Amino acid sequence: MNRFDGWFDKVAREMGMVFRKVAAGMLVFWAVFMGAVTASAGDYVGSKSCADCHDNEYSTFMKYSKKAHSWNGVEKMLPKLEVKEQKTCFKCHTTGYEKGGFVSYAKTPELADVGCETCHGPGREHVASGGDPELITPKPSIDDCSSCHNSQRIQDFNYKPLLYSGAH
Repeated sequence: MNRFDGWFDKVAREMGMVFRKVAAGMLVFWAVFMGAVTASAGDYVGSKSCADCHDNEYSTFMKYSKKAHSWNGVEKMLPKLEVKEQKTCFKCHTTGYEKGGFVSYAKTPELADVGCETCHGPGREHVASGGDPELITPKPSIDDCSSCHNSQRIQDFNYKPLLYSGAH
């Protein structure tokens, strides 16, 4: 037996492991680059994606709901707020903040308002499936709204929660 016995098999195994790692990395890179996966938006697709199948609901929401234009108010307040305060605003006035959705207006402008997915959940799988209702929250409960519409916020901001205003 000479010193080269088994050498080729060992190199082939190591190269195979390297190849698999490189291939997996390239697959992730190309999926993000080509838009199959949005790195910054996680499982959120933005309300415009909902309009393809739910045009009436989307049109009504965009026309009548203040939530659909919540970034307008946030944007006016941002210069007056510390970063920590801004992040508190983002939790209720954007879609999916700290949940894989809104990151910043520059990175995820399609999630800058309170959109469909705020109430119905992230829509990537729902859209990709062609609209499987099991992959979304079709009818949110009042409890789903309480993270933003609660007595503390009513007291802090002196507003009446209009849970169903502009909803479809």
